[in-house]
Amino acid sequence: MAKYRLNLVHLYGDLLNTYGDVGNILALQYYARQMDTEIETTVVSTEDTFDDTDFDIAFFGGGQDYEQVIVSKDIQSKKVEIQKFINDDKPMLAICGGYQLLGHYYLSAKGERIPGIGVLNHYTINQHDSRFIGDITIKNEETGEVYHGFENHSGMTFLGDGEKPLGTVISGKGNNDKDNYEGAIYKETYCSYFHGPILTRNGLLAKRMILKALHNKYPNEDFSVQEQYQVLPTF
Repeated sequence: MAKYRLNLVHLYGDLLNTYGDVGNILALQYYARQMDTEIETTVVSTEDTFDDTDFDIAFFGGGQDYEQVIVSKDIQSKKVEIQKFINDDKPMLAICGGYQLLGHYYLSAKGERIPGIGVLNHYTINQHDSRFIGDITIKNEETGEVYHGFENHSGMTFLGDGEKPLGTVISGKGNNDKDNYEGAIYKETYCSYFHGPILTRNGLLAKRMILKALHNKYPNEDFSVQEQYQVLPTF
């Protein structure tokens, strides 16, 4: 039996689950086991109650416009608790549609304005008859870490005050192919358009999320052994 236990919430995992991004949860569970930690996952979806005190770590994936419209309507009732979760410095990973819905709004392919919950200060518009598709590499200027992934999105996201990019683009398009940014970071929330999924190719990010969740939940424990654990190499 693992020494430590973390509870992960998969927001709208039954609706926003395209591109195999559920693999991010599998990656977190894999690395957690190496750190003597078990991660238990709960899907919170439409009409479910979300209480931020029930969870230590979160994943919010992406989907098509149809599903995102459904989620957009339901998630407004969860805004306060999601905002608490983020402001309590609990780690969250939001990919593509989840990334967009944490912001103020996004414009669908039909030009419809879909409201987000505005807990992060970005917005997303849509390209006309075009998508950003292909391999992408970025560098996080603060940590020096280089992340590799695959992007496939028509949305163009622009960051706002208080947000930092996950990285600057080395190759690929990124958030909007204009400001050279990809993804967003606010407190311990990481947003990205990386599919693939991101954590299977970038284990250092998975490790960072797990360690933060452990420090939050077990503040009196010594995690020096876990901090020294080596992840699989980035490729």
